[in-house]
Amino acid sequence: MLPSQTLLEAIPHCLTLTDLGLPTANRYTGKVRDTYDLTPGDPSGQLLLLTTDRQSGFDRLLGAIPFKGQVLNRTSLYWFEQTAHLVPNHVLSSPHANALLARKCRVLPIEFVVRGYLTGSTDTSIWTKYQSGERTFPSPDGTATTLPEGMRKNQPLPTNLITPTTKEAAHDRPITPAAIVAEGWLTEAQWDFCSAAALKLFQFGQDLAKQRGLILVDTKYEFGLDPDGQIRLIDEIHTPDSSRYWIADTYEQRLSEGKEPDMIDKEFFRLWFRERCDPYKDATLPTPPPELIAELASRYIQLFERITGQDFIPDLRPLNETVLAALTTLP
Repeated sequence: MLPSQTLLEAIPHCLTLTDLGLPTANRYTGKVRDTYDLTPGDPSGQLLLLTTDRQSGFDRLLGAIPFKGQVLNRTSLYWFEQTAHLVPNHVLSSPHANALLARKCRVLPIEFVVRGYLTGSTDTSIWTKYQSGERTFPSPDGTATTLPEGMRKNQPLPTNLITPTTKEAAHDRPITPAAIVAEGWLTEAQWDFCSAAALKLFQFGQDLAKQRGLILVDTKYEFGLDPDGQIRLIDEIHTPDSSRYWIADTYEQRLSEGKEPDMIDKEFFRLWFRERCDPYKDATLPTPPPELIAELASRYIQLFERITGQDFIPDLRPLNETVLAALTTLP
């Protein structure tokens, strides 16, 4: 683990923007990743994904977290390698801790959100919906799962559930499996493959996390279609940005006491904003104190080290020079 003082001193030096000197028309800036199309017009070419330190939440930018990009990218690479026998993925190589070279895929416009616990703080979370009176949630096979009355926040769900959402420019929208096919978002075969893959990936993740003293609470997966028609896992997998993790040892006691679980993801950071503003509506958000930012960085690093069994050592090589040098060796 990096000392807290090191994390505090790193805050002004977060990676929030990337510029490799490549044509900006070939760059897509997402919430956290900057994606460069290295082979414009060639669907069988390659993409470069640079994971920044930007911190998003509630569909907006919340700030920047030291070393977050490196932690996310390296955590994702570990999980991609561990799950390659379950589902093929888009990874080709990683020239820098912030960088991932990937094969191009046509993104399937549905996020597969898999949930194992009744929790969350956003408007689309299953706990928020349960609080508002919703009890029935779609199952991957097109049937429905009805949750019993009287459940408490952070309890395990009777079974792992998929609550898919559309990927849209303005705001992701919850959608049922039937509507996904009826509205043409995916074919029935694509839905069947991706939903089954998502559940397999989540169960594998829960089992490995349990071995590390963690609970994988929920996560999201994205899939894409390569030029050969193969569906591949893309974007990221089981990172502290896409997933919620709790400490297993203290979970039962804290649940019985009505306390929030010990979190090792960004949920406590989101709750800090929830308690101080309406993060969906307020034009200006409060600025989190440096100690809170450093704490989130520390939790991200702790998760990486617990999951992978490796010490986190920052990659201090110059990002642009290192990545551009790697690109010159591409076939």
